[in-house]
Amino acid sequence: MKSVSIIAAAAVMLASSVSAASNDPRECEVCMKVMQDVRDALPKADQKDKPKIEAALAAQCAKDTLSARERKICYYIDPIKRDVAHPFSLGMPVDRLCKRINKSNSEICGVKFPVKTENLEKKDLTKLRVKQLKSILLDRGVECKGCVEKEEYIKMVQDTEHLAGSDEF
Repeated sequence: MKSVSIIAAAAVMLASSVSAASNDPRECEVCMKVMQDVRDALPKADQKDKPKIEAALAAQCAKDTLSARERKICYYIDPIKRDVAHPFSLGMPVDRLCKRINKSNSEICGVKFPVKTENLEKKDLTKLRVKQLKSILLDRGVECKGCVEKEEYIKMVQDTEHLAGSDEF
């Protein structure tokens, strides 16, 4: 009886950790934007035609106006266009579509837009999590050696403000 309650408690904790991880609002954000742009570019009549969906994906990825992160998603999606076109043709919402194709390439949902830091004051930076501050520094190519406290990360973000603005890899 005691082991059953321990197993049940472990299952509840595992389920809550999985649901908490999937509730990240930034999860798959770049993939969802690219897929929504493709859906918006397609006429309603062509949204069920797989070859036209594949052509629209190729056309979207060929645009010169894409950011570096959107081009990265296109790089990941290009080899699996056919697998993307099938659920797309069924009218699957873009968030579920991205989570489904993330199963074939786990890096798809790992691509995120950079956190906007221009015109942020210190009080705004204090509202960010340490994970987000680390992400900002990683995007800038800066490593904060010896940083332990959140204030140290905030100071490093402020000190490296001149490195911000480039979205290129």
